[in-house]
Amino acid sequence: MTLDNKNFLKSRSLYKAPLSKRQALKIVESSYLAAATALIWIALYYLPIGGAIFRLSLPLPLAFLQIRRGFKTGFEGVIICVMLLTALMGPLRGPLVLFPYGLLSLWLGYSWQKGWNWWLSWGVGASIGTMGFLVRVLALSVLVGENLWIILTRAGAGLIEKGIDLFNLSFTPDMRQVQIVALCLIVTQEIVYVLCLHALAYWIFPRLKSSIPEPPALLENLISLESH
Repeated sequence: MTLDNKNFLKSRSLYKAPLSKRQALKIVESSYLAAATALIWIALYYLPIGGAIFRLSLPLPLAFLQIRRGFKTGFEGVIICVMLLTALMGPLRGPLVLFPYGLLSLWLGYSWQKGWNWWLSWGVGASIGTMGFLVRVLALSVLVGENLWIILTRAGAGLIEKGIDLFNLSFTPDMRQVQIVALCLIVTQEIVYVLCLHALAYWIFPRLKSSIPEPPALLENLISLESH
C-alpha cells in the first residue's frame, strides 16, 4: 500500500470518527434553542397578541444554553439564530433579533454563568437594552420609510403635559426636554424588562437543572418567586 493510500484511509477514518456524547448534546441543544428563539422572534414580529410574553421569553433560551454549555456554544447559538432568521425574514428583519435580545442573551448568560452580582448584570443589561432599542428604532425607521422616533417624542410630550396638568404648572416644554423625557421612558422600560428577565430565570432555570446567582438582599422582597 502506497503512502498516499495510507493517508487517504487515515483521513477517512478521522472523518468517520463518531461524536462524543457531549459534542452531540452541544449540537442538538444549540440547534433546538436557536430555533426556539427564532420562532419566538417570528411570533413577536407577526402575531397581533402575546407580545409581552414573547419579549420576556426571547433572551432566555440562548442564555440558558450559555449557562449549560459555555460562552462559545451560546455565541454559536446566537449566530445560528441570526442566520436562520436572515434566511426566513430577510437581511434586515432577521438580524434585528440581536438588538437587544441576542446581545442581552449573551450578556446575561455570561454573567449568570460567572455568578456575578445582580446589580452588575442588571445595570449593564439595561444599558444594552436601551442601546438595542434605539438601534431597532433606527432600523425600523429605515425599513418603513418614516421616523419612528416621533412616536416616542409624542409619548414624552404627553407625559409632560399630564405632569403639568397634575401639578398645575405654568411652563411650556421645549423639544430638548421632550427628547430627554422620551429617553427616560426607554431607560425605565429596559430597567423593568431586564429585572423581569432575572426574576423569570431565577424561577425557571433551577427546574431545568441550571441556576443563576441569588438576588441581592435589597431585591429579595421584589423577587417573590421561589427557585425550588
